[in-house]
Amino acid sequence: MKIIELTKEARQNLLNDLLKRSPNNYSQYESIVNEIIENVKAKGDGAVFDYTLQFDKFALTPENIRVTRQEIEEAYTKLDAGLVDVIRKSAENIRAFHAKQLRNSWFDAKEDGTILGMKITPIAKAGVYVPGGKAAYPSSVLMNVIPARVAGVGEIVMTTPPGADGQVNPGTLVAADIAGVDTIYKVGGAQAIAALAFGTESIPKVDKITGPGNIFVALAKKAVYGYVSIDSIAGPSEILVLADETANPRYVAADLLSQAEHDELASAILITTSKELAEKVSAQVDLFVSQLSRKEIIQRSLDNYGYILVAESMQEAIDAVNEIASEHLEILTANPFEVMTKIRNAGAIFMGEYASEPLGDYFAGPNHILPTNGTAKFFSPVNVDDFIKKTSIISYSREALEKVHRDIETFAEGEGLTAHANSVRVRFE
Repeated sequence: MKIIELTKEARQNLLNDLLKRSPNNYSQYESIVNEIIENVKAKGDGAVFDYTLQFDKFALTPENIRVTRQEIEEAYTKLDAGLVDVIRKSAENIRAFHAKQLRNSWFDAKEDGTILGMKITPIAKAGVYVPGGKAAYPSSVLMNVIPARVAGVGEIVMTTPPGADGQVNPGTLVAADIAGVDTIYKVGGAQAIAALAFGTESIPKVDKITGPGNIFVALAKKAVYGYVSIDSIAGPSEILVLADETANPRYVAADLLSQAEHDELASAILITTSKELAEKVSAQVDLFVSQLSRKEIIQRSLDNYGYILVAESMQEAIDAVNEIASEHLEILTANPFEVMTKIRNAGAIFMGEYASEPLGDYFAGPNHILPTNGTAKFFSPVNVDDFIKKTSIISYSREALEKVHRDIETFAEGEGLTAHANSVRVRFE
């Protein structure tokens, strides 16, 4: 891996390099995506069936678009029983963590008859997109569906592309069943996002769409935002390890590669105050890459977006961490909890040498759908709040309004909105 001194110039060059990976930089595909969306809006199922035949080589019909209970039962037989058991354990951990995020409606009543409050309501329908083929990850199914189910969403539908034989990845089906999906449709790509956003004869319109996908899916979610809510426009995966001289170089190298293996656009960065650690990690990375099954992808990822940055001080390193705002941040220092208090921007923080990033991907419970490409500065992980709405409650008695009506009228008239002022004034004529 490239070892670079962490200067102001190096930090800015790194940020510019990472931003090239943003879905916002793929505008050349937007016209294709927009055409798909417009066709699905106009032709409904017909367009969805045509695109599925074109892209997935499967002939969809109104009769086979939905996954049957029999197909789900068959999926269980195709998975190792041990894996099914682990999926169930993971689901329970995720459910328990997200249950702690639940909010209650609240009301504040005063003696003069003023009642203010916030009414919490789950959204009615949520749509979950799940990639197919080699990008099918049962863990992501759990992370999307379980927070919605905990929030109390009335109906959860899922779309996922079929194979040419019309089959859906068995791990996807089992995870969806365990998580509590109501209906699964065999549709993928931008056409699935359009169907969820606008509805077709077979697929219901939803209120929110979540879930990862390729660039066409990401751009489709961006295009339909406003007609429905979405979770985020996800970019390639990324990990940043912040370490000092106490870190184990073998652990650091292994953790960096855990994200580099996703694809050649994934980024893996080490920021350390120890030149000796930097050199040991670089050597260990080379050793691991030669042994791992996805070494071609890993090497391209490291060549493109792999960095080891050596900082003069821990504060300088922390400043860089906050500027990069990585999706995953591991803190491997002598006192990780103290360092954590200085971190403002990260999707998820893993502290200590036994909290490696895959723990969060699969099992611990916190959501692994995280902000990428620096958006951790203003976005949060997927959580229960993503599947609820908040409605303000306001009630005043005559006595309460009488005390303040002239203030309201003054404010309204100051804005030139005399009908606003009149709406209050007529109550005290």
